Amino acid sequence: MDVGVCRQENKCYLCAVQFPSLMQEQPRLLLNSKLREATYGDHSARLTRLEYALLHYLYVHPNSLCTRSEVVDNVWGTAFHYDTGTVDVHLNAIRRKLGFTTAYPIETVRGEGFLFHSNQEAIPYYRIDIGEFIPQWMQSHALEFQNHQLEPQVKLDPFVREIAIRPDVLHQMLDGILVALLSIAQPGTICITSHLTLDHFSLSLDVNGMVNELRIPIA
Repeated sequence: MDVGVCRQENKCYLCAVQFPSLMQEQPRLLLNSKLREATYGDHSARLTRLEYALLHYLYVHPNSLCTRSEVVDNVWGTAFHYDTGTVDVHLNAIRRKLGFTTAYPIETVRGEGFLFHSNQEAIPYYRIDIGEFIPQWMQSHALEFQNHQLEPQVKLDPFVREIAIRPDVLHQMLDGILVALLSIAQPGTICITSHLTLDHFSLSLDVNGMVNELRIPIA
C-alpha cells in the first residue's frame, strides 16, 4: 500500500491506494507518492505535482468517465478558473513521459471528459471530513479518557479539510497511538492536533506533553 498526501488549493488529501496486478496484456502502472514517480511498462518518470495529482485521480476512478469539471475541481480546486486546454496540456505531458498512446490507458472522450482503461476491479476511493471524523473518534474513547481523568481537546489545521483514506485504517492508526500513550498517562489533558508543512501532514496526540505523531509525506 502506498500512502501519501496530495496537496491542492485549500485542500489536502491523504491517499492510501492499493495497486493490484493488472492483466498481462496491459502494462502495470505503479505510482510512488513519496517521489512523485510513475512507472508504466518500460517507462518511468518523475512527474510534477499537478501531473501526479491528475494521473492519480484518473487511476483511482478506473473505467469511469470523469468529466473535465470533476477533474479540475479535484485536482486544481474549485476556485481554479481554467481554460479547456489546461487539462490536456498536463495529460499530454504525462503521455509523453510514460509512453501512453492518445487512447490508452487514458482516453480523451471528446466533449465529455477522460477515461482510464483498466482490467482491474475498481479501487475504493474514500474521502472523509477530518473535522467530523476526529471529534467522533475522540467521542468513541470518551469513557477511556474519563477513566484516566483526561480532558479531550481538538486543534485541527483549518487548511486540511478532507482526507482520502479508509476510515477504519485511520481509526486503527490512531487507536495504536492512543494505547501506547494511555499506558503511561497521568490525569490532565489529551489533545489531538493536525499540522501541514511543506513536506508532510501530521496528526499528533499529546497527553500532558507526551506526544506521539502520525506523519505522512506529501505527494
